[in-house]
Amino acid sequence: MAHFPKPAAGSWTENWPELGTAPVDYTDSIDPEQWKLEQQAIFRKTWLHVGRVERLPKVGSYFTREMPSVGAGTSIIIVKDKDETVRAFYNLCRHRGNKLVWNDYPGEEVSGSCRQFTCKYHAWRYALNGDLTFIQQEQEFFDIDKADYPLKPVRCEVWEGFVFVNFDDEAAPLAEYLGDFAKGLEGYPFHEMTEVYSYRSDIKANWKLFIDAFVEFYHAPILHMKQATKEEADKLAKVGFEALHYDIKGDHSMISSWGGMSPPKDLSMVKPIERILHSGLFGPWDRPDIKGILPDELPPAVNPARQKTWGQDSFEFFPNFTLLLWVPGWYLTYNYWPTGVDSHIFEANLYFVPPKNTRQRLSQELAAVTFKEYALQDANTLEATQTQIGTRAVTEFPLCDQEILLRHLHHTAHKYVDGYKSEQSVTTNGRVAHV
Repeated sequence: MAHFPKPAAGSWTENWPELGTAPVDYTDSIDPEQWKLEQQAIFRKTWLHVGRVERLPKVGSYFTREMPSVGAGTSIIIVKDKDETVRAFYNLCRHRGNKLVWNDYPGEEVSGSCRQFTCKYHAWRYALNGDLTFIQQEQEFFDIDKADYPLKPVRCEVWEGFVFVNFDDEAAPLAEYLGDFAKGLEGYPFHEMTEVYSYRSDIKANWKLFIDAFVEFYHAPILHMKQATKEEADKLAKVGFEALHYDIKGDHSMISSWGGMSPPKDLSMVKPIERILHSGLFGPWDRPDIKGILPDELPPAVNPARQKTWGQDSFEFFPNFTLLLWVPGWYLTYNYWPTGVDSHIFEANLYFVPPKNTRQRLSQELAAVTFKEYALQDANTLEATQTQIGTRAVTEFPLCDQEILLRHLHHTAHKYVDGYKSEQSVTTNGRVAHV
């Protein structure tokens, strides 16, 4: 196992002095009032990734998303309309508020294709662009104008095939919000990787704690040692592990790491099934035959340190979207959807170029199953962390240099909450009231 020293400057953390080096207060992960503020200040104000355009293959294609992180019961429809624009609407009828699109169970997400949306309750109909087109027994209403009752829109924009929504009409455009990292990723062949494996789990821990688990590799030699051969695990435990590169740009961050075991130089380092199927945690060993994934074809944000041993980059787009690119030519997305101060829904999607034969298919399935094992190991620690922080016996914790992105995440969340609290301060009768 190679050990990568820090850059000559000495420390990653010193590059962002505004984050400091003091222990970090984790009260933000156990305080119910802080969670309520995060819901308003963060999840109702920032761009949220909700899916890929491949889920909308034709005019009339749609899917729904339940958005408890934005507000209890909030549900939206994402649809491709007749001019092939991707739009989003609140999933409710303008007549008496019935949920508009659902099948057997109102709380479950659905997808499909239609020419129009029809309410199950009183059969009001809406065009794909949200216009109200039909009112049952319209003559019974009082001077009603259908133009006054379209579906309520939600801001929706697309970047590189990723669909985002924002519940704040005053928010900056998506491209501006995603910033330099997104600009530097443009041109990566996401559209070629349409074979998808999906996982979803209810986690009894604060949403930030799971992001914490994925933005440092300090834990890797300990938590994941059973996934390596004994010889390799011993090396990891002795030498430790450090990423190749960290970067922070505004609210977003990234971590770049080694991962050049696709294929490994020494086959004895991996398990027999990986040798047979040419696959494992780092993905299928055989690169797909597409443009845009070779070292000299990658967009500038990928492998920014230009390390020969580079294997993967993980981009953390605040608040809850992770985009992780692997050197063999596949990628992952994570989303963390808080449902309370101590609970969230974790979603993971693995994207591959569609397989051309059985071996390729099995190699992708092995990568997906192996990922699930690692993710479960990471998730397994979270409830233990949540319960112990919740005792408030200790609430401040020291973070090492490799945990710079954890420090940044909590700092950024506080920045949004503090800004929101300031905005809510209004002058009433010559005094300041906080609402």
